[in-house]
Amino acid sequence: MTRTLTGTLGIDFGTSNSAIAWAEPATQARLIPLEQGATAMPTAVFYNNEDLSTHFGRDALTQYLEGTEGRLMRSLKSLLGSPLLQETTTVHNRALSYQDIIATFLSTLRERAAQALGAAPTRVVLGRPVHFVDDDPARDALAQQSLLQAAHKVGFENVSFQLEPIAAALDYERRLDRESTVLVVDLGGGTSDFTVVRLGPQRIQASDRASDVLATTGVHIGGTDFDHKLSLEQVMPLLGYRHIGPQGREVPSRIFFDLATWHLIHWLYQPRAIAEAQALWTNYADARLHQRLMRTLRERHGHRIAHAVEQAKIRCSLEDRDTDMDLSELEPELTAPMTVGAMRDQLRALLARTVACARDCVRQAGVGDGALAAIYLTGGSSALRPFQQALQAEFADVPLVEGDLFGGVASGLAYGGGV
Repeated sequence: MTRTLTGTLGIDFGTSNSAIAWAEPATQARLIPLEQGATAMPTAVFYNNEDLSTHFGRDALTQYLEGTEGRLMRSLKSLLGSPLLQETTTVHNRALSYQDIIATFLSTLRERAAQALGAAPTRVVLGRPVHFVDDDPARDALAQQSLLQAAHKVGFENVSFQLEPIAAALDYERRLDRESTVLVVDLGGGTSDFTVVRLGPQRIQASDRASDVLATTGVHIGGTDFDHKLSLEQVMPLLGYRHIGPQGREVPSRIFFDLATWHLIHWLYQPRAIAEAQALWTNYADARLHQRLMRTLRERHGHRIAHAVEQAKIRCSLEDRDTDMDLSELEPELTAPMTVGAMRDQLRALLARTVACARDCVRQAGVGDGALAAIYLTGGSSALRPFQQALQAEFADVPLVEGDLFGGVASGLAYGGGV
């Protein structure tokens, strides 16, 4: 006899990391381990060309970084709302659209939930950013519709959506012992979302919480944008970015922008892209820089560079010290520095736009800083030290509260508050 589940699965399908949580009616949500006991898993898919197997999360990254022949897919969420979503690519001798690959990842999350719960869940609340696509309502609606179709395709029957910062608020509310007005900050891999919301133990059981949400704002800036900027500033000059050639002009920059963007890197491994990069040699006064670029593309080191930048950013932020990126696969003993000061300076403009969005949320809510009991942080990128410093400078008298950076949104989604 098939077991019937009565709860809700919350899926935080993130640009960089994903998490899932389960809640029965009137119970606390619990995060479901996805990989090696960890409740957060990198949103990554690796298609192994050697044995035609498919790998996910840390396993996918390990396969790629250890040199296994195949295709690595990351930042899949960034494709939602983009024309690229319906483009096809050949993996394991099959033509798959990127929407198919997103469905494959969602199917894996559902399977791992079923293993933990004893049956496959059919009701799901999916998180969504305030804006999948900035300033384009039609593309934003298309992004949600595409994610809905992918969820239905893998077996979810009852699908609803909730804004990710509101989901984070619903999780934080379980920890409060009195009514509070809170600015929720959800800084993920692809977007930064904010909500000002009234929370409290007397409000939890209300069926309609719309009046408690005072304002929501969002901007399409997140951890992958920080990585992109740091890669351009710290690594790409070693391959020719901003290099002045013999004609007195810079090397064309598009290839470096693509090489610093997770979901575009694999396109540069195509024969046509490699031929175009090879033709750039006449734009270089220093042939060594061009040799590094060609080795990156021919030996497919682009994702390794992106991973090295991401990890250096994390080390530099969490440990508050300078570090180096090992690029010896491009050239013996080649490294690139990541300093605390340079990271702060290079991210200043992006962080200013992000904090301005938070300020706009509070303005739209019609409350002063003195009315805010806390700023609640969730999303992996909210741990970035320069961001926290910029946020604290803007809201000097409001305490920062760090939540479950990778699981808070999934837990809030599992409480079933879909819209």
